[in-house]
Amino acid sequence: MRRWLARYSVDMPLLWLGIVLSSALIFVADTLTNFEIAFAVLYVAVILLSARAGRPRAIIAVGISCGLLTGLSYALTRYGNPESGLTNGALSLLAIVTTTYLAYKSETAEASTRETQADLARMARITSIGELATSIAHEVSQPLTAIVANANAAMRWLAAEPPSQDEAKQALNRVVADAARAGEVIGRVRQLVARVPPSKVEVDMIDVIEETLALTRGEMVRNGIVLRTDLADHLPAVVGDRVQLQQVILNFVVNAMEATHKSEEKEVLVSAAADESKITVSVRDTGIGVPSDVADQVFEAFYTTKSTGIGMGLAISRSIIEAHGGAIYVAPNYPHGAAFGFTLPIKSGAGDKPRVE
Repeated sequence: MRRWLARYSVDMPLLWLGIVLSSALIFVADTLTNFEIAFAVLYVAVILLSARAGRPRAIIAVGISCGLLTGLSYALTRYGNPESGLTNGALSLLAIVTTTYLAYKSETAEASTRETQADLARMARITSIGELATSIAHEVSQPLTAIVANANAAMRWLAAEPPSQDEAKQALNRVVADAARAGEVIGRVRQLVARVPPSKVEVDMIDVIEETLALTRGEMVRNGIVLRTDLADHLPAVVGDRVQLQQVILNFVVNAMEATHKSEEKEVLVSAAADESKITVSVRDTGIGVPSDVADQVFEAFYTTKSTGIGMGLAISRSIIEAHGGAIYVAPNYPHGAAFGFTLPIKSGAGDKPRVE
């Protein structure tokens, strides 16, 4: 239990400082007042405060601590009628136990819901990766083909009379570089489909966008889609989960590619810009667009305009962006097509940082 509390106090220091101070104040007040005042009932507020930590076992630990403090306070109190104090103490303990149980059950249910949402999000990522299998295979096959060609070239340079070590070295350096390229593609795919808990770290959105577009570039070339980007040179950092944000962008790009499938002018524009308070990322296409009468429904669960869709991609994207404190939107792209995008709040105190290429 001590280990749990130590870890939680590091995760949310202000919350746990408030819990400790509140518990101490209630304990002192309950001990100094007479038995006729059920001051220990205020521990209910402490338990509800601990529920904000989002950890069921922490709620149990705080509930047990409050119960022990109530019993200790009763033993140390010297004023008033002990029988009244016993009654008030029993009522306080009942309130503490009941609140702890209800808070624990509520947080357990919320944790289960979050886990289910995470599983749905992961399945959506896997579905998107499946749709892009050809593109990913193309991205991997290019460096693999180059590896074979450069390796054969190195062997020929070494077999020459006399051997050309400099030329062979250059060919082998290209083999290493191409192997790294293939490894990066595979690593991005593994990261997207891996089952990992959400994280809140400083994220460079330009890197996130470029890594996501690398997975779709082959599919765009195969379908004759022109990819354009308009990415600001310097963007402040945002705090969020890198994989989840990649999923949102990937979903937007895949939808844009599908929307332009039957268009004569096939073009996708991905842009990112920032103002003083937020970063805006948008994906515009020249496809069929979104009718104005259904624009408010496209982010609802199970709503889809695709014959083979299940209507979860955009709904999950909305939940991800809202969990990051942002907003998601859809708008017309003139003269035709649709623009899907989202805004994210800029990391507090972050300034414009030059990108290191």
